[in-house]
Amino acid sequence: MAHLVVKVIQRCEDATEDGNLDLSKCELMQIPDAVYHLMRNTQLQTCDLSGNVLKSVLPKFSIKFSAITDLNLSDNKLSRLPDEFASLTALARLNISHNSFIVLPQVVWKLPSLTNLDAKDNAILEIDTDEVIASDSLASVDLRNNPLSRNCRRKLQGFQTPFLLQISNDVDDDW
Repeated sequence: MAHLVVKVIQRCEDATEDGNLDLSKCELMQIPDAVYHLMRNTQLQTCDLSGNVLKSVLPKFSIKFSAITDLNLSDNKLSRLPDEFASLTALARLNISHNSFIVLPQVVWKLPSLTNLDAKDNAILEIDTDEVIASDSLASVDLRNNPLSRNCRRKLQGFQTPFLLQISNDVDDDW
């Protein structure tokens, strides 16, 4: 356990120099307060929290790291994102793949600079399909390997989206 604490501190120190915080594979169940303290005078550009066991990200993340442009939350146990993420106005790339999302979080459509959303390999059944069209900045949305409902899939396939939308082929239900 002590080696993980040292690893986190070392990575925070590295990030103070280049603005890129890599806390991937640190067995984090939450983002420690010490991280916010160590990074208090650093303007982060990117943050990699992949490969941990995070079940949630607290609202203060978006307050403390408001200038972030790239956030990787893949390979965790997340099922929701805080509404406060809407204040991440510079966020361009968000990776929430390989998590436990059942519904695509509404807040992703409120991110004004988001260009790439990777949400593949979750348990997403539905998305708010009316909101999808409203995003002006999106270039790519990856929803592959999600059990999207047939109705949701039909709606998505019917959209004329201004961005690349990737979904898995429809699997016929066995009746």
